[in-house]
Amino acid sequence: MDQSEGYIVTKSVIKIRTGQAPEPLKRVDFSKRFRGSFFDPAFRAEDASINRLEEIAWHAYIEGRKSPVTQKAGTGYANPSYEISTEWLATKKSIEEAQIRWQDSATSSRVLLICGSARNDGTCPGEISKTFRLLEIAKTILKSSKIEVDVLDLSLLTSEYQLRIHPCKGCVSTAMPLCHWPCSCYPNHALNQTNDWMAEIYEKWTAAHGVIIVTPVYWYQSPSPLKLMIDRLVCADGGNPDPTSTLGKKPEMAKAIEMAGWDYPKHLSGRVYGVVVHGDVAGIEESRRALSDWLDWMGFIDAGAQARLERYIGYYEPYANSHDTLDSDKMVQEEVKNVARALVKAVIELRAGTLAKVQAELKRPRPK
Repeated sequence: MDQSEGYIVTKSVIKIRTGQAPEPLKRVDFSKRFRGSFFDPAFRAEDASINRLEEIAWHAYIEGRKSPVTQKAGTGYANPSYEISTEWLATKKSIEEAQIRWQDSATSSRVLLICGSARNDGTCPGEISKTFRLLEIAKTILKSSKIEVDVLDLSLLTSEYQLRIHPCKGCVSTAMPLCHWPCSCYPNHALNQTNDWMAEIYEKWTAAHGVIIVTPVYWYQSPSPLKLMIDRLVCADGGNPDPTSTLGKKPEMAKAIEMAGWDYPKHLSGRVYGVVVHGDVAGIEESRRALSDWLDWMGFIDAGAQARLERYIGYYEPYANSHDTLDSDKMVQEEVKNVARALVKAVIELRAGTLAKVQAELKRPRPK
């Protein structure tokens, strides 16, 4: 036993493996990285100001000021006096409020439509994606069914200023309780890992009664924006809602908690889903199955066979006229509408309490 930040902590018998991380950046290398954002000659008039900002950023970096604004966690946490990020608390509050709305039978049914393509006409491609067009087809069905629709267009990562989904750091693989719900890895102000979109995305997933993911295949797999979001949703599947229990990111404490017994709470289970995957050469079946398997594991309920769609659009045909090909493919358009129709039916049954009745209530012998 020893004292850690005023609290008694039992030392884990599990060895913490270290030695991979490099030494912190030298001052000159830090300067090069920092100034990369001010390459435009228009900034030269403010070089003196940039110098001052760089000095502040340097000290934040070497002092590791990840969360510079904190407050005591308060009641409801294992360690009420622990100084916790105010930004994390704000995200947690938005998720809790979304969960309350989700459970309230008086609220309108809500579906989250996700565009997984990285392409839009606001940046280099200069043209919208077929994925977005398919999403709009699904949206018309949902709207006509009086469903409230949230659209999450992940292509905005490529076209909006400093909008980011930072990569998952894999805290869960150190110990599940080290992975906090919602994710507490970001923002990290010391490393300038800010403007993390996931703070909003967690709320969107929580508020949704149903989710439809519409995505192309990039090299046999999900596009990188979609995969970034998927990885960052790991905290919804077994994540720890109380960062004070691990005093932030103390791996030895998280390991001790998991070894003492962890129930791997599924924070988003009970929602329904549909998936639309399209491609032009290969990979649609594997990609669709991977997405379905992931959502099944998260505790989502599929909306039936017609809500799981994979199709080629212009098989081995040129990219240049692929939108024209989609125009003429009335069958795939109708199939996408069926995905939305199946989801509407499942959402109605979910909220009426009849969908859950056909689901076997079985406890997993090996939760994870």
